[in-house]
Amino acid sequence: MFTRQLDTTYLQMTSPKRLTPGRDSGLAVRQAVVPCPELNRFLYAAVGHRWYWTDRREWRYEKWLDYLKKETIQTWIGYVGGNPAGYFELEKKPDGSVLIVYFGLLAQFIGQGHGGRLLTAALEQAWAWQATRVWVHTNNLDGPVALNNYQARGLEIYKQTSAEFRLPDNPLQPW
Repeated sequence: MFTRQLDTTYLQMTSPKRLTPGRDSGLAVRQAVVPCPELNRFLYAAVGHRWYWTDRREWRYEKWLDYLKKETIQTWIGYVGGNPAGYFELEKKPDGSVLIVYFGLLAQFIGQGHGGRLLTAALEQAWAWQATRVWVHTNNLDGPVALNNYQARGLEIYKQTSAEFRLPDNPLQPW
């Protein structure tokens, strides 16, 4: 384990009219309707290991399944050429807001415009879910263009925090 300064930026969109769509990149987005821990764990590890996603590192199959069965959770997957290229997970909160819990691309699909298209889909789906607002957070461990992508789609910063964070030497890997 090692310690790192974690600077977190919280962003929100309070109206669907603020959405500036990303360009069409050939990414197709589909909802994963059937709760499938194997799929979600794969996406979480494949996308998140580079950015030190750690909060689900110890989750076992049953915990994944219980989480994914909740009516307040949606998983959406972006595909390029039939391959999963990235995903986002939405959570409907009791106040009616929708949190983009996870969002990202597999490494081989970064830098091709798919992030803007995938984020557009995430925001559209959140608003279609009758969100009162849509929000997300990112930090200095995320991809170098993550914050720019969020802002380019119309999300606005509403809070920033900083704290020391313990990171594992070996993040969860997809295999």
